[in-house]
Amino acid sequence: MAEGNTSAPVRLEGKYGAMLVCWVLGNGCLFSWNSMLTIQDYYIALFPNYHPSRVLTLIYQPFALGTLAILAYNEAKINTRKRNLFGYTLFFIATFIVLVLDLATSGKGGLGSFIGICVISGAFGVADAHVQGGMIGDLSFMLPEFLQSFLAGLAASGALTSSLRLITKAAFDNSQDGLRKGAILFFAVSTLFELLCVLLYAFVFPKLPIVKYYRAKAASEGSKTVASDLAAAGVYKQGPETKDEHDPQQVERLNNKELLLQNIDYAIDLFLIYALTLSIFPGFLSEDTGSHNLGSWYALVLIAMYNVWDLIGRYIPLIKCLKLESRKGLMVVILLRSLFVPAFYFTAKYGDQGWMIMLTSLLGVSNGHLTVCVLTCAPKGYKGPEQNALGNLLVLFLLGGIFAGVTLDWLWLIGKGW
Repeated sequence: MAEGNTSAPVRLEGKYGAMLVCWVLGNGCLFSWNSMLTIQDYYIALFPNYHPSRVLTLIYQPFALGTLAILAYNEAKINTRKRNLFGYTLFFIATFIVLVLDLATSGKGGLGSFIGICVISGAFGVADAHVQGGMIGDLSFMLPEFLQSFLAGLAASGALTSSLRLITKAAFDNSQDGLRKGAILFFAVSTLFELLCVLLYAFVFPKLPIVKYYRAKAASEGSKTVASDLAAAGVYKQGPETKDEHDPQQVERLNNKELLLQNIDYAIDLFLIYALTLSIFPGFLSEDTGSHNLGSWYALVLIAMYNVWDLIGRYIPLIKCLKLESRKGLMVVILLRSLFVPAFYFTAKYGDQGWMIMLTSLLGVSNGHLTVCVLTCAPKGYKGPEQNALGNLLVLFLLGGIFAGVTLDWLWLIGKGW
């Protein structure tokens, strides 16, 4: 798609409504998983011998990565509407089951409960692969602001869950069984939020005029993935300006291999961003930063600071002069982030909590900023079906980086007797 065609006609309405819905749907993509990460203090108390902050992440990622690899390979044939609705519905059901499991076992630990939590973690991974790849692919052929809003929503889910966790911890800190009460409230809120996302995607998002315009445009360029969403919006055929769908010039598109070769630097960028970030967050921050004045609040504060600054970082590219668009520049900055590893090691060993909080904030802001820069720059210049496919491929590398990161995170335990 030519860059000159990226702006919708002025008459179309719903741009800011669509941005808001994208932000909420981005939240829903990671809200349940971030809820599980953010109550690690509860799970560490419940399962002290199983390293839940590391094990749950390690289980989540293969399911997310394996499912997305299958979905990305078959992306051109998959009904995007069914894919995204399945993902959000699975998030809703799995989050509800976490709540039921805790209530059914009366908050008792043990191997059986831990295995149940691990199975739910795997379900979150499957749901994430459906939603994150599906939504980023879908939004890649719309306005860049929609994709930025969705990515900001992903980060906002972390900031919101951290804020909610701090509130519930403060509210129940002095009560009997306070950790558990806070966790139950936490997952009740998460369950309702995931239900909201199902309803928004099913009934609100496809009917916004600007969304209908971009989906119809993608269909005119040969995309078959948008048909159900267009039908849900009452669009069953294209307007008179639409090209003949059997025109070979119109449906001809680069295949996945060609797209990947043209954008291999962007794919490597995302892999490296998340491999580095997840090798530190949340496992290292939860278990390896020592004891400080903040006591049991310390890990929660670190995770909250990361999440807040990750969110801020995702809004920085809206300031055009601060958006990094040079492909070489992106790679250089991403490689320089490897300096975070020795910085965190020495800060944990010799620094005080103020330095660790500052370092965690820098990790978050760089993660958010670079993610938005890569994912909004890469789709430029392609047709709708190619942008959808590229979005899926880039998310596959992003999840690959997360999997590599959570695996590397175990290296911090070397020499610690486990």
